[in-house]
Amino acid sequence: MTTEELNDLIRSRRSIYPPEYLDKEIPKDVLETILTNGTYAPNYFRTEPWRFKVLTGEAKNRLGRFLAEAYKANTPPEDFREKKYNKILNKGKKSGAVIAICMKRDPQERPKEWEEMAAVAMAVQNMWLTATQLGIGAYWGTPPAAAKAGKILPLDDGERCLGFFFMGYVENARRPDKRLPLNERVVWLDE
Repeated sequence: MTTEELNDLIRSRRSIYPPEYLDKEIPKDVLETILTNGTYAPNYFRTEPWRFKVLTGEAKNRLGRFLAEAYKANTPPEDFREKKYNKILNKGKKSGAVIAICMKRDPQERPKEWEEMAAVAMAVQNMWLTATQLGIGAYWGTPPAAAKAGKILPLDDGERCLGFFFMGYVENARRPDKRLPLNERVVWLDE
């Protein structure tokens, strides 16, 4: 891959949501490639704090029901929207696969918690770039129900869910976007 191709990949990665996903499962070997690339993220003390739970088949539907019911249970009746409930309910079903993004703190707590969360986020970025390169759209959603995901996911002691990585094949996974000019976000210090 050339530098220009890498720049294009990084600059065209976008959040792409389940309504756009094609009705196509993501093969296990493709998921393994995406996950393996995630594990090459930098992490302090090599704690590898990321943990992933891959949901396919009926497990995706169970997640959709869990998230939809959590929305219903935690939304005041006057704010509840049936359309939103159904959209949440179908997120898993419309996805080619869903990965629960989890973190397990270093038992000795050597790195600060934010450093381990950053490592997990970098792992997800590696996964996202890999998915984009493979024509797979994705987004990382962190609904409030993620904090209670242990009700439907096997979580080890000290492990917690930080959200869900919804993925699916799409017609065009690369979507260029404009960003603010560099000089509006960067200060150069040379003295």
